[in-house]
Amino acid sequence: MIHRLIPLLLTALTTSVLAAPPIQHRFLCCDYSGDKVCIVSADCRIEWQAEAKHPQDCWLLPNGNVLFAYVGGAKEMTMDGQVAWEYLAPEKGVECHAAQPLPNGNVLVVECGTSRLIEVDRAGQIAKEIPLVTAPEVKLHNQYRGARKLANGHYLVVFKGEGKIVELDGDGRVLREQKVPGDPHEALALKNGNWLVTCGDGHQVIEVNPAGETVWSLGENELPGNPLRLMAGAQRLPNGNTLLCNYLGHGHIGENPQVYEVTPDKKLVWSFADHAQFKTINQIQILDTPVDVIHGEIHR
Repeated sequence: MIHRLIPLLLTALTTSVLAAPPIQHRFLCCDYSGDKVCIVSADCRIEWQAEAKHPQDCWLLPNGNVLFAYVGGAKEMTMDGQVAWEYLAPEKGVECHAAQPLPNGNVLVVECGTSRLIEVDRAGQIAKEIPLVTAPEVKLHNQYRGARKLANGHYLVVFKGEGKIVELDGDGRVLREQKVPGDPHEALALKNGNWLVTCGDGHQVIEVNPAGETVWSLGENELPGNPLRLMAGAQRLPNGNTLLCNYLGHGHIGENPQVYEVTPDKKLVWSFADHAQFKTINQIQILDTPVDVIHGEIHR
């Protein structure tokens, strides 16, 4: 009997030793309804925080500062709370829902109301402007969400109210349009040429190839016990996993995890829920490994 137990005990010990540690992430995030941008440690402590009205996009820059968009503009802040750079929307009612640091030092901002993409220099002056045209019946708040300038100089813009993703060339000419379910919030241009799109209140996430075919998707109820609410920000990790911000507004605050991490085969491997400190997380940047966000070392 003892001889039979020894191999079993050795197997159990080996399995215990080889078992992968639980996933933990340090991350930067926007809390839209909580009106703040935070860096959160792997053990879920807030390490750094800045107040901002309805922040929508955020980046930890190589210089250690944090750049984020908020409803009235975009701002870069130091770790000691100083404003290093800021752009203010030109008039009351204009909303800014995306900001991206560019290699030349400028910042890309998308504006609802003025309906344009702008590249703003370090002096706060507009260095380039690309007019956008959306359907006249789309209300100001619903015009646009995510916007990114790609390495080839093109722009990828989320037309939230029209339920589509649009690629523009450097002069603003439309190169491609992709209709998607729901009211999209984020579109990521992946290394393989596909677009990863979060579909807002469409309660799903899809990856489409250049032909417009859906090659991967995650539906509302495919994570047992963890429904997809409004799908907002996202990040595709180097290992192929996808981080998804589960925006809990519209009646769901406090009900579900605020962030999911899923594998390509749709296994939930990590989630974050802190309803005491956060209300509606809508954007995230994982900070486990230093990356140069200005030169395309991150997919978000």
